[in-house]
Amino acid sequence: MQIGSVTTPFGRRPMTLALVRRQIETSEIKPGKSADKWKVFRDASEARELLGLQDRSLAVLDALLSFYPDNELRQDAQLIVFPSNAQLTLRAHGIAGATLRRHLALLVEAGLIVRKDSANGKRYARKDKAGAIDNAFGFDLSPLLMRAEQLAMMAQQVVADRLALRRAKENLTICRRDVRKLISAAIEEGASGDWENIEAIYIGLVSKIPRSPTLSDVNSILDEMELLQGEIINVLEMQQKGENTSTNDAQNERHIQNSKTESIYEFEPSSENERGAKSVDDDRPKREPVRNFPLGMVLRACAGISMYGPSGAIGSWRDMMAAAIVVRSMLGVSPSAYQEACEVMGPENAATAIACILERSGHINSPGGYLRDLTRKAERGEFSLGPVLMALLRAQGQGDRAAG
Repeated sequence: MQIGSVTTPFGRRPMTLALVRRQIETSEIKPGKSADKWKVFRDASEARELLGLQDRSLAVLDALLSFYPDNELRQDAQLIVFPSNAQLTLRAHGIAGATLRRHLALLVEAGLIVRKDSANGKRYARKDKAGAIDNAFGFDLSPLLMRAEQLAMMAQQVVADRLALRRAKENLTICRRDVRKLISAAIEEGASGDWENIEAIYIGLVSKIPRSPTLSDVNSILDEMELLQGEIINVLEMQQKGENTSTNDAQNERHIQNSKTESIYEFEPSSENERGAKSVDDDRPKREPVRNFPLGMVLRACAGISMYGPSGAIGSWRDMMAAAIVVRSMLGVSPSAYQEACEVMGPENAATAIACILERSGHINSPGGYLRDLTRKAERGEFSLGPVLMALLRAQGQGDRAAG
């Protein structure tokens, strides 16, 4: 590959330190390196948004590559092409002159090509006596060879993000449909619950979906929509359990009335060691397992706890629980109160409860007593972290809008 000193652009085009750096980097390409020019072009096309390029920019790059005679870009080859603007316009499907110059500048700015201008700004090549190119002035394609691996990784990331976005959109569509139909069914069949408020929350979430959402947008709304779905199901399950309890009480009352001559003690085993004997706790109501919430959603709702994680950040539930222990001590919550919360709610939800208390610490006089109260309610099935997290998320959203 022909390597010269750093050159500056012809005419009024400015020189920047970034251009100097790129020209120096192209002179340090690993000896013997090569890459298929059309594969590099496909990778650059896939990563065009990350590179800040438009479709016309890619058409110009395609035209430039067509002037390079080989399919393989090689470190030891002449990588400067020198077509005129008229030739470039023809191969770029009749692009206008001003548009051509603008997109050539974009390719230079994106670091995919480097200008090597002659003294008069013309593009041409000088040949030696044997007819081989001795020196050329035009567009150097060396940056494409130098960045071949980087462009491939960028293209793979774009493809992975596109797939993740499509899956997230599908999940949001399904969750949105389920929530809408559950609310409609509950209202139409007269289920007890504050369905007007729940429907307002649903409409608010739908209105937050942008016209062209990013992966972060979709995941954020999906977390909140799944949380709302869980709360709806929880309300319906509690109502169903209440109906079953009422039915069982009525059946037991009829059974007692029909068995006045029999002692109820005849149906109890005389010893727990007897075959078929039931444990004393068998007749007690079993607590339903408490659902964990997505860590990302918890951290968005309770951002304050992140600074207490290892190295000042939280990247996993293990980090979250370690931070909760620090915050518990800081808030004055006793180890026994926190241990009881872990046993009833589960360690993840207990840590989430601590994070919520931290966010609301200015409004809570006794964090320890507050946690014990939440634990007792959770044990009776009367408390869920869902509404708390939703309220904090809504407060965060209102704060963002006010700041904007």
